[in-house]
Amino acid sequence: MSPTWRSEDVPAAMPIGLAGRFRIFVRGALILIVLLFGVLLTLLVRPLEVMRDRRGRPWTGWITVWVCRLALRILGLRVEAEGVPMQTEGVMVANHSSWLDIFVLNSAAPLYFVSKSEVAGWPGIGWLAKLTGTAFVRRDAREAGRQTAVLQERITAGHRLLFFPEGTSTDGQRVLSFKSTLFAAVFGVEAREDISVQPVTLVYKTPRDHDPRYFGWWGDMDFGPHLMRMLALSEGGGVTITWHEPLKVNAFSDRKALAKEAEQAVRSAHPQG
Repeated sequence: MSPTWRSEDVPAAMPIGLAGRFRIFVRGALILIVLLFGVLLTLLVRPLEVMRDRRGRPWTGWITVWVCRLALRILGLRVEAEGVPMQTEGVMVANHSSWLDIFVLNSAAPLYFVSKSEVAGWPGIGWLAKLTGTAFVRRDAREAGRQTAVLQERITAGHRLLFFPEGTSTDGQRVLSFKSTLFAAVFGVEAREDISVQPVTLVYKTPRDHDPRYFGWWGDMDFGPHLMRMLALSEGGGVTITWHEPLKVNAFSDRKALAKEAEQAVRSAHPQG
């Protein structure tokens, strides 16, 4: 199991005044409405997808994209992109700073996250993850074969999967070493000459006069207070997504070499890389 990254030096909690509480109420209500609309629309459309192709998700993926774009707009978080998401089959890998990464990456194009199995049991969040097509795996070396089979099935179904090879979130000020375990999935896919891995770098820009780690969510931080801090911001800040050139799997001898190259690409666009 991957250890959780921790730091005792966490950003000081900033007081939330009356204006901040008003923003929490308004933004929270708007995001809740957007999420509920997205859930209802997905529940209506998903049976049609299953009738058309049990494994395919040609429409509900775009519902998720637009829900995330609207949520980020409500939060005031500006998203800038360099490069473009790959259109070929395969997986994407990114550095991990916060639960916000899910909204940011999902706002760019239809993709499906690979998450630890524990998330499936989280109240509310686990159900939403299942609804949006998240692939769940156990981070246990003894189940590596089963993990690989699950991911290979999704890849061959044409799904673009995304996972965080660091295995944990950080304060956004660093890129941890990539673990290579999940990279094994792309080496067992048939016709692997058509499979690619696209490295992705996320860099958050903190609003003025705020700690540069403000968006980071790590260690034992509670989700609720962190969410309130995001909703209360008078300035939303920003995030830059760098979509690097996809790496052809058949150009690498093994998963460790591929993981190392992907890590170097992610570091190349990170200020603290």
